[in-house]
Amino acid sequence: MYDSPMEQTLILCKPDCLEKSLAGEVIRRFEAAGLQIQAAKMIRLTPELLTEHYAHIATRPFFPEIVTFMLSRPVLALILTGPGAVVVVRDLLGPTDSRKAPKGTIRGDLGTDSMRNIAHASDSVESAAIEIKRFFRTEEIPS
Repeated sequence: MYDSPMEQTLILCKPDCLEKSLAGEVIRRFEAAGLQIQAAKMIRLTPELLTEHYAHIATRPFFPEIVTFMLSRPVLALILTGPGAVVVVRDLLGPTDSRKAPKGTIRGDLGTDSMRNIAHASDSVESAAIEIKRFFRTEEIPS
């Protein structure tokens, strides 16, 4: 892990994470793995932003349910940095479906299903760069 290049990744602590007061535990796990918070903010998402963010599933029948869920309360957006941050975060989170995530992963310990799965995380360095620009203005990101 420490031989990996420094990377940035985007995390969205989803409504279920905040509703259950789990953001502190999620952040603690990321920090314990050596990741640093570069930027953080609470944001209320919009239908337009969600359609852009979830464009790859916007035509699926369950998309309206995801929009309703993600609009139900603000989310906590984080930019995390560290060696191999994208893979480190995804390993810590576990599989998207919390029911299939092993115990010891964030989703396995704290999530409920594939939608109420505590957090969104970028799936690649390229996606992270796009998603960070989507959720943070340049001046919100300390250099």
